[in-house]
Amino acid sequence: MNFLFVLMVGLVAGTISGIVGTGSSIMLMPVLVYQYGPKQAVPIMAVASVLANLSRILAWWREVDWRACVAYSITGIPAAALGARTLLALPSRAVDVSIGLFLIAMVPVRHWLARHNLKFSLLHLAIGGAVIGYLTGIVVSTGPLSVPLFLFYGLTRGGFLATEAAGSLGLCLSKSVTFERFGALTPEIALQGLIAGSSLMFGAFIAKRFVLRLDANLFRLVMDGIMLAAGLSMLWNAAQSL
Repeated sequence: MNFLFVLMVGLVAGTISGIVGTGSSIMLMPVLVYQYGPKQAVPIMAVASVLANLSRILAWWREVDWRACVAYSITGIPAAALGARTLLALPSRAVDVSIGLFLIAMVPVRHWLARHNLKFSLLHLAIGGAVIGYLTGIVVSTGPLSVPLFLFYGLTRGGFLATEAAGSLGLCLSKSVTFERFGALTPEIALQGLIAGSSLMFGAFIAKRFVLRLDANLFRLVMDGIMLAAGLSMLWNAAQSL
């Protein structure tokens, strides 16, 4: 039953992230932590995120802005590997607390960014890739930061979804390779990640038909609620281990 619950949450998370460009890790991570523990859940989510981002690229292949993707990835990929290595040195309780606080903090940060009519260049994407890449290696999901980064570059709808996914794919692959190299990504964990990721992939293709009818304000509120709930859940897991 717990395994089926992971797949059900993955399907919903994949559908939502396929519409708004983020949210799969935020929704699925607390479930994986409850099922497998924080140290196993992070590499599982890294593998699942590879499939989730790949599905969004396939769904919107013709609209990828490869220049933006390269600018973001060229700094983000090595930074993600460094962040993943940092994560492996942290105790499990610190992982729970850092993820929970980060998700909660992203709610006011997202609103602050939305209030400023910013226009980003390729240089901004490269700088943002380095910062977000490192944070991605540690706290699993930085979609609330990468989403406005690509939106302020000028991408919308399919182009935004595909390009953000293409940039994030490199970061997730970098994390996965780092976890495997340091023994945190075993064949069993990789299989669990592939299974969870398959539900995220399916959800992303379901989402494509809804993108053009997206009510952006409604889904921003939904994402705020998801981030708060997921962050509080992670802090609760940390408190239970005291």
